Amino acid sequence: MAEIKIGRMVLGVYGTNCYFLYRQGGRDAVVIDAPDQGKHIYETLEKNGFRVAAVLLTHGHFDHIWGVEELRDTANRKAQELGAEPVKVYACEAERELLHDARQNVSGPMHRPCTVDADVYVSDGDRIEAAGLSCRVIATPGHTAGCCCYYFEEAGYLLCGDTLFLESVGRTDFPTGSMGELVRSAKEKLFVLPDDTKVYPGHGDSTTIGHEKKYNPFLV
Repeated sequence: MAEIKIGRMVLGVYGTNCYFLYRQGGRDAVVIDAPDQGKHIYETLEKNGFRVAAVLLTHGHFDHIWGVEELRDTANRKAQELGAEPVKVYACEAERELLHDARQNVSGPMHRPCTVDADVYVSDGDRIEAAGLSCRVIATPGHTAGCCCYYFEEAGYLLCGDTLFLESVGRTDFPTGSMGELVRSAKEKLFVLPDDTKVYPGHGDSTTIGHEKKYNPFLV
């Protein structure tokens, strides 16, 4: 089976990572978070020969969702033209309230109110199949109540949003955040993964589980 590849675009005022995963040689791609400029995300992928198959949200903060509706609408107009299945947006069930509330997701205080309704709400342990890829949902409350990570075990990739960064962790001072929960989530849900698991965070550079277990000052 063809190897799973990952690409990245950095978008928005906070330099948020937008990832896309696909099988080498394939056209369908899964997008992780849509920070901003949804049409630009779609057109960039299309220009490089990709079709958006699904959008997976790690959490509902403004800098990860501002581009969702434009991306979904653009992709679905194209899907309708081609007679293809509509593109679905996935998010954790525990994040539903925050996604629907511009105050809690901080888009309101940022003077650009935004809400999103996912097409599919998932829970811890669920599997998502899209674009010929399979990933497991890992609920990691802490940065927000409904934060989750997507573990592509075949490739050894963890897409973790703002739960875990290179030698750091996500802030917890926004609505529904909890440092205690975040630390538990990282240690009990993520640090049990293989040490060579490649970690792709919502901001900044990638790391590995093994590196974070040794050097993350918030978690050692």
